[in-house]
This record gives sequence, C-alpha cells and structure tokens, in this order.
Amino acid sequence: MKCWNVLEHGAIPDGRTKNTAAIANAIEACASAGGGRVLFPPGQYLTGPIHLRSNIDLHVERGATILFSRDYEDYPLVHTNYEGEEAVRAISPLWGQELTNISITGDGTFDGQGEAWRPVKKFKMTEKEWKQLVASGGVVDEEYGIWWPTKAAMEGRELVQALRQKNGPVNLEDYLPARDYLRPNMVKLTNCRQVLLDGPTFRNSAAWNVHLLMCEQVTVRNVTIINPWYAANGDALDIESCRNVTVSDSHFDCGDDGICIKSGRDEAGRRRGRPSENIAITNCVVLRAHGGVTIGSEMSGGVRNIAVTNCIFDGTDIGIRFKTTRGRGGVVDNIEMSNIAMRSIRHEAISLNMYYFVRDPQPEPVSERTPCFRGISLRNITCQGAGRAIEIRGLPEMPIERIVLQNIDISARRGALIADARDVRLEGVRLAVEESPVLECHNVSNLCTSDLGGSCPVEQVSDCGNL
Repeated sequence: MKCWNVLEHGAIPDGRTKNTAAIANAIEACASAGGGRVLFPPGQYLTGPIHLRSNIDLHVERGATILFSRDYEDYPLVHTNYEGEEAVRAISPLWGQELTNISITGDGTFDGQGEAWRPVKKFKMTEKEWKQLVASGGVVDEEYGIWWPTKAAMEGRELVQALRQKNGPVNLEDYLPARDYLRPNMVKLTNCRQVLLDGPTFRNSAAWNVHLLMCEQVTVRNVTIINPWYAANGDALDIESCRNVTVSDSHFDCGDDGICIKSGRDEAGRRRGRPSENIAITNCVVLRAHGGVTIGSEMSGGVRNIAVTNCIFDGTDIGIRFKTTRGRGGVVDNIEMSNIAMRSIRHEAISLNMYYFVRDPQPEPVSERTPCFRGISLRNITCQGAGRAIEIRGLPEMPIERIVLQNIDISARRGALIADARDVRLEGVRLAVEESPVLECHNVSNLCTSDLGGSCPVEQVSDCGNL
C-alpha cells in the first residue's frame, strides 16, 4: 500500500501548531492517486476537522495523538442528524459521507478535547471536583446546577429550541449564536460502505464518540473508546440504521451508553425506514456506561437480527438495556445475547422497558407510533450485584412477546418484574435477592417457568395473573 506521510506535507507534531491544511493536503494527494495510506508518525497533531475520502486508510501509529482543536471557529455548522432526527450541529472533527472503502487504523489516539464543549451536572461530581471546575472558568446555571464552558453555550439551548419551532427553511446563520451549544460527535460516518476501525483509541469527545449512520459492511475491532463518566451524551459507539456490522475485541468506558443500536427517532425514523440489522458484537468490555449494550431509545426504523456474545459489563447503570416509549414506533425482533458476565450494576441487570422517560403514561390505540419488542433470547447471563435483577415492562396495548431467559444467575437487591408480556419462558433462572418477591407479574400471559430459584422462597411470586 502506497503511503503519504503527513510530515512530508508540512505537518508539525508539536501539539501547538494547527495542522488542518497539512493533513487535508496529504489526504487530497492520496485520494488523487486513487487511494492508499495517510500516515501519522508519533507526535501530537493539533488540527481542525478532518474530512475522510474513499479508498484511504488513515493510519495513526503508536505514540501519535490527533488533538482536535478547542476553537469553535474551526467547526462550521452543518445540516446533519443527531439523536435520530435532522439537526444543525457543529461539524464532526472526523467525518465522511457517501464514501467507500475507508479505514481508521493503528495504535494511536484521537482526542476530541471535549471539555471545551461539554456541560457538566453538579450532582455527577464530588464537591472538590466541582469547585475546581468552576474555578477553571465558564459559567454556572445555578437553577439547574449545570456548569457550561461559555455563556453562549448556556444560552444556546433556548435559542435552538425557539428556532426548531419555526416553520420554513433552516438557515445555518440563524444558529451561529448557539454554536458553542451545538457540540459535535467526534467521528461521524454517514452512508458509507466497507468501513474498518481497527486499533485506535477515541477519547474525550464533546458528545458521542463514534457515530455510524446508515453505513454498511462495517468492522469495528480492537478499539478503545473513553469519555469521562460524567460526560453528558458521551456515548461510546452508536450504530444507527446500519447493516452488516461486526464489533469485536474492544473496550468502552464512557459517560452514557456503551454500545448503542438505533434507527432514528419517532416520525423521522419511521420516514427514513432503515433498520439496524445483521449486527454481531463479541468479546467486548463496557465500563461505567448507562448501558452495556443498549437498543433504543431511537429505534423507530426497527432493529433486527442482533447477536451479542462473550461480553463483560462492569459498573454500568444498566447491563442489557432495551428502551423505548409510545410515539417511537418500530419493531425490535430476533435479538440473541449469550455468555454475558456483569457485576456492580446500579439499576437493572436486564431491562426491557417501554416507558423510557415517561412519568405519567397515557394509553393510546395501536398505530405506527406503537413500538414493539419481540423474539428476544437471553442465555447464559451472570451478574454479581444489581439494583434489580430483571425488568420486562411492555405496554397494555402492545405486550412484549416471545421472550426466553435461560440459564440466568443474578444477585440483586430486588428480583424480577414482568408486566404486560406474553409468551415468556424462564428456564434455569436463579435469583439471589434481598427483598421478596423473587418474581412479580402483572398482566402476563403464557408464562412458562422451569427450574426457577432464588434466595427468597419461590412461592413468593406476586400477582401472576393469566399464567
């Protein structure tokens, strides 16, 4: 493979000189020759956004760090997609769209320097950390207990909300006063094919670290993705409306969802109509995330044919997590997860919840707005310590159906809750719980149990109607 060394195009790896133009020149030279490898030798390369091209391997050697600029002016506003909907955001530091045969490889590091963008909630920090943060600059919203890096970032939320209420064309210029608020995902690949991420560390993103949107034939392996645990919207890996994806042998430690599978939000996701499908995740470790592997909540285009095996979730808020709510629509179907080891899970070890962010749910008739979870098999799962062992909560008008839990061992404060579900099979489910009952059921039909056990008497099964 022919190689283009960024040093030969004027890059200076001193961590201070901005190398945006030199890197762009190396990529252009490589692309003009039909493709090859753009090489970053050891050193620190300060740069603005990097635009990827087809048939190029961006190779960052061990000891090389790409430092993305902290200057907001380096990031023009663009029309993009965020949290499943069309949006205006600052351009991603590392981005590409409509590309084929692209790769990011090597043992080096991409650092988003996200602290320049991210708000921080006071309750997520110790008193000492909070005082240090406030003393570093920025402004504090005392009402909500949130630190913002700039006054424009703090005020940007209301401006953006007002602009979104307007009818007619979206003008980027109108959003410029809120640019500090419109923090980017660090890596954004849209409508790309034959994508390889192999080896690098991605860390300290302003928002999501790696966002794959409507991509096909994707391989993610041997990567490390890290964000501070208090990082708002600090997802490690978001796979949205993608197909034929493999994620393996990778390490995730972040402030939000670890590995998250999505397919668009509400009407926008249904209109796009592109499910995430044919995805295999294996031999991965997830630490300190909201969820180890998460499906949803933006899953309006559907999620199907997912296999997760041989993974470890340690210290996450929830272990295995499915989340949605009325209004989303979309079908989640044919999901298999096996050989998962968990410990120190703050809330549920296993959660299938159709009441995400809903406090006072209002029933509604079945329509395209109604989400559906079905055909989910969880086998050979262990968890040492959780708030609740299992939560399965469907909707009265759309029960979660065809659920298999087999060979499950969980120690937790509370046992299993199953509500609005049908065709549920529990086989070899052993729960060591501090509080009875072991199993609580509401509006469950065709529940089959075999070898159900726990530290509380099996007879302490509450309100199992329609068994």
